[in-house]
Amino acid sequence: MKEFQQRRKNFYKTIPDFWSDMYGEEYSLYDIRTISEKDTERKRLFAYRCGKILFKTADLLAQQEIDDDSLIRIGFPQETLHFIRMQTMKNKTIIGRFDSVEVDGEEKLLEFNSDTPTFIKELFHVNGFVSKEFGQTDPNQEEEKRLQAVLRDAIIGEARKTNTNAPNIVFTSHSENIEDRNTVLYLKELANLPSRYTPLDKLTIRKGEGLYDDLDNKIDVLYRQTFPIESLIEDEDPDSGERIGILLLELVEQNKLRIINPPSAFLLQNKAIMAIVWALYEENNPFFTEEERSWIKSYFLPTYLDPAPFLESGSYYVKKPVFGREGDTVEIYNEDGEKLLEDQHKSYTNYISVYQEYVDLPVVSVNTVKGRKELHVMTGTFLLNGKPSAIGFRVGNQITDNLSYFLPCGYI
Repeated sequence: MKEFQQRRKNFYKTIPDFWSDMYGEEYSLYDIRTISEKDTERKRLFAYRCGKILFKTADLLAQQEIDDDSLIRIGFPQETLHFIRMQTMKNKTIIGRFDSVEVDGEEKLLEFNSDTPTFIKELFHVNGFVSKEFGQTDPNQEEEKRLQAVLRDAIIGEARKTNTNAPNIVFTSHSENIEDRNTVLYLKELANLPSRYTPLDKLTIRKGEGLYDDLDNKIDVLYRQTFPIESLIEDEDPDSGERIGILLLELVEQNKLRIINPPSAFLLQNKAIMAIVWALYEENNPFFTEEERSWIKSYFLPTYLDPAPFLESGSYYVKKPVFGREGDTVEIYNEDGEKLLEDQHKSYTNYISVYQEYVDLPVVSVNTVKGRKELHVMTGTFLLNGKPSAIGFRVGNQITDNLSYFLPCGYI
């Protein structure tokens, strides 16, 4: 065991600025899950088709004909209603990640992390080193170059819209969170453009004027990969009491600040969109074509805004807050509505919930520093500008939380 621990330690210290351990515990496993090229292509096809369905549904929700009350009923804060209707970029999200589970050889969508997904450096960069270490081929070997091109195109495109000769491009994150900070610094380095990194607590807002970095320079383009809008709008200035998150959204709405991911990514982040997809599917609404309906049947789980359909059918279900992350506030119920399992964190109780059909996460056996473990596995598949990209796995509890492991993958 000590020899294994030392091999793992020696290997991961060769990868700069990577958080192989988090919260004082092992995070990145010194192990690999072998997959086939066929499986990889199947997962990417799933992501492409789910993206098509969700983007089309997002277009529907963003229409002016959809009244504010309807958007509020599905969990959007009042302050974001104008913001989510904005289409500032051609693509609704630049970097998004689907979480799915394999059921009888087919992927089932659990959620879409469209606004501020993490797990990026792991799949686009680190997975290649682990694949090589274990003598396998990296399924994502070409994807880091694609990620770089997508990043550069998105940032340059937004910078050009500022009508500034030398736009100030700033990447930001919570500086004390090693995963957030190093994810953002990885993207900054990969983009390879003139830019700065400024921690969130060093940004300054001047109402109606602009957002400023730590050098007091007005920011033209803000890259906020790990800072979600639902957290942003809760921020208040401790001195003035001003809701600084709302002021930032107003700057975006007034075209005084460009942000990536764009506002449309926040609209897609709401899990209620999956309930809307399922409702349209169940009522045989012509909004979806027959081909799209077949995709929904294959990939989407029954999802509702209340648990009644599951209680009537006697089915297990999962309760999820519409803007929750990392398993936070997720609960699992049996067919009688009795709670069986819940995440210990309760950060998102102020949001409404969706109720999704329960599925077991498959179990895999992996090597950890504490020995062999049987853990539940979930697939992550990235979309770059709507096209499927890097894939990978997280393993942990039935509710995948922020203490789950990164399990690299490769081809033989």
